[in-house]
Amino acid sequence: MQRRRRLEDDQRLTDSLRRRGDDLAVLVEWAQAGEPVADDLARALDEFAEEVEAGETKKMLGGEHDRKNAIVTIHPGAGGTESQDWAEMLLRMYLRWTERRGFKREVMDQQPGDEAGIKSATFEVYGDYAYGLMLAEAGVHRLVRISPFDQAARRHTSFASVYVWPELPEDIEVGIDEKDLRVDTYRSSGAGGQHVNVTDSAVRITHLPTGIVVSCQNERSQHKNRAQAMKVLRARLFDLKMKEQQATLDKLGGEKRDIAFGSQIRSYVLHPYQMVKDHRTKEQVGDINRVLDGDIDGFIKTYLMKKAAGALSEVTLDEEV
Repeated sequence: MQRRRRLEDDQRLTDSLRRRGDDLAVLVEWAQAGEPVADDLARALDEFAEEVEAGETKKMLGGEHDRKNAIVTIHPGAGGTESQDWAEMLLRMYLRWTERRGFKREVMDQQPGDEAGIKSATFEVYGDYAYGLMLAEAGVHRLVRISPFDQAARRHTSFASVYVWPELPEDIEVGIDEKDLRVDTYRSSGAGGQHVNVTDSAVRITHLPTGIVVSCQNERSQHKNRAQAMKVLRARLFDLKMKEQQATLDKLGGEKRDIAFGSQIRSYVLHPYQMVKDHRTKEQVGDINRVLDGDIDGFIKTYLMKKAAGALSEVTLDEEV
């Protein structure tokens, strides 16, 4: 069924491009005949280019789970308030990106920092190919700036990690034994209304064999929060199983990975100059504010193209920008 859906999508794209091509040919003929269709022709060309670009991106997303919704977690690195503030900036960037793409999203859990920023955040992105696209963002992100929290106005470097998992269909079996779970309930923090803040509706689940901890405080109901937390736990356990299998295959085959898990993938420099650079693809832009406002499609597309071509670069945490 998945293969059939992919083929049907390909057929729809082919039919749509053929229709647009025919329409463009007619507009060109009219323009050559002196008809006032310049605006219509320019608009049709832009729409045609956008559809071609979207089709190219989808063709590079052929993984087993690429079409699924994405579960994303952001954690600040060491550095206290600095890194927590950077983690919140990343959260805003991705939420703005979902708006730009027309994806729905839901913040499932958000732990505020002690002074500013966040200690962690988990959100889900609902949309076609959300996981395949967001997976390009998984890794460590570095920020270089003059700290707004440092009275001496010194330059600081902050790190935050982004983790991405696919939302799994209910029919995929992930063995979870209830006796392996520790479930804690607590009072939600932050905004949410009187009911949320005065009842123990938030849920934290610890998977004892692996030490994985997930939490959810978005819903008013403890039952709903538990269900959401279990969905995240299933996705993380499935991802852990897949990584263990891949690690075994890599060890047997002696494969050298292009990107080591957890290594820095991108740097965002606000001082002494402004630039965003992806260390895997060498893609860079100077308008950092536009990027932090959610305009990251260029980085994602370049990553997918380089990955498909096997041309990703190795990166290290100490690489200079």
